[in-house]
Amino acid sequence: MTKTTHLARLRIDPNILSNRADLITQVRAISPNLDAMDTVVSSIQGGMDEAQQRLARLDPSAYGKSRNHLDRAVTGLSPFVRHGAMSTRLIRDRALELAEPKPAEKFIQQLAWREYWQRIYNQFPDYIWHDVEPYKTGFRASDYSDDLPDDILTAQTGVACIDQFLTELLETGYMHNHARLYVAAYVCHWRRVKWQAGARFFLAHLLDGDPASNNLSWQWVASTFSHKPYFFNLENIEKFSGEATDTRFKTNKVLAGTYEDIYARLFPNLEPQS
Repeated sequence: MTKTTHLARLRIDPNILSNRADLITQVRAISPNLDAMDTVVSSIQGGMDEAQQRLARLDPSAYGKSRNHLDRAVTGLSPFVRHGAMSTRLIRDRALELAEPKPAEKFIQQLAWREYWQRIYNQFPDYIWHDVEPYKTGFRASDYSDDLPDDILTAQTGVACIDQFLTELLETGYMHNHARLYVAAYVCHWRRVKWQAGARFFLAHLLDGDPASNNLSWQWVASTFSHKPYFFNLENIEKFSGEATDTRFKTNKVLAGTYEDIYARLFPNLEPQS
């Protein structure tokens, strides 16, 4: 199928692909069921020119030093990989041109994780939407809700930092990887919602939403594809977020406490954490 034929099926005029404003107008016109949140247009732009510019700005050493910090070095390359504009091999080779193997190691490991998820998906496609293993939280799968509550869907949970992360997702189609872990843990463990509901929500909004990386990461957080559940506390968010993230105690009370305290609250059926 040619690009023109494919676009014709979507009723998009290929002549306006280089005009962002006109393209947005036409996509809205052929999408009558958009809700209020879906009308927000992300500031993130696609296209090969943008992909090449981001690749040119790649700094694998800086990424390795600060990758877990929400306000530090990220590449913004994942949407372009997801949609086939460039390969992980191309990015890896560029990283090794810019840095020695050791400084580039953490960055290349992230590329390797993506390839790993893809291979798991290819070999075990049922893993993507089904629990690989039972939950290791002291609860059964039937103890978890099948659907996300409206306050999560609309970023109105009342937990300030979680709402900020969700708002960024809804408005831009992006969320830092560490923030994705925070939100996934909040959904699964604080709100006791099945990971599948959260995974569907992320895939509906992430520009780089990929079933393998997304869903298997959700399973890792939930503990159905890992040996224990992933969780965090407010102090951890304070450590890895910048000043733009609201980490005040009074607006994030449910996240506050020691790891031992939170573990006991979230997983009361398990033995105390040693």
